Amino acid sequence: MHTVWKGAISFGLVNVPVKMFSATEDKDISMRYIHKSCTTPLSYVRKCTTCEREVDWEEISRGYEYEPGRFVLFEKEDLDKISGEATKEIKILDFVNLTDIDPIYFQKTYYLSPGDTGAGAYNLLLESMRQTGKIGIANVSIRSKSSLAAIRVIDSCIAMETIFYPDEIRPISQVPNLPDPGKVTVQDKELAMAKMLIEQLTTPFDPEKYKDEYRSRLVEAIEHKVSGEEIQTAPEPHKANVIDLMSALQASLDAMKPITADTTDSHDAKKSKAKGKKDGSKETVS
Repeated sequence: MHTVWKGAISFGLVNVPVKMFSATEDKDISMRYIHKSCTTPLSYVRKCTTCEREVDWEEISRGYEYEPGRFVLFEKEDLDKISGEATKEIKILDFVNLTDIDPIYFQKTYYLSPGDTGAGAYNLLLESMRQTGKIGIANVSIRSKSSLAAIRVIDSCIAMETIFYPDEIRPISQVPNLPDPGKVTVQDKELAMAKMLIEQLTTPFDPEKYKDEYRSRLVEAIEHKVSGEEIQTAPEPHKANVIDLMSALQASLDAMKPITADTTDSHDAKKSKAKGKKDGSKETVS
């Protein structure tokens, strides 16, 4: 893994040197824009319309447009001083319960490993958070951007999740056509069937069962194109001819019945097997 940041976690007077690594990676398939007539890849050019020439990175600074056509300029050094990046510190402000944070706040996950020194302090923080069940809320600056962060334990690793500030979360009141709070009305029968369907679909979370179907089809299409073959189109999703909500719920429950039966049979078989062992009978292997 490539180290993206080096610094330290601080809580109280304790300082924990750490190295930061991206915990996730973008699996999107990258495609270039191509000029159809000659199949040449197109490039993005940083061109100044006043000087009428391409501009090198060394000639570029950052600017904020405070009035139309008027800017205040900042160099990278100015932004680094403002962000406090030079401190290279993940300062834990509070410890809270993970369940207190709504998932809407989470942005990106990073793994933190012990620095070249301070493995003992790292282990102390990791084990104390593990045993208390708490996570830390911290301030951090990465690449000239200040952010809140949640410091938590994943297996035997301290992880950091950058989180949005409260004023970066848009209020739900801006969403149109939502029902009035406390005035949501549903039919009792529909509610009972919907809850039953949810129960039927409830299962332990297993991330390995979820696949990016679009990416798989795109890779297959690329392979067909490279081989000079025709692209295989994705099958049309099955659409039930549903008349009303009750019919949709009933059709969904009916579709789940074979799964439910298999689950029940498996459960009964396990109970029978367990009972046989309790009674002293032995399982025959053929």
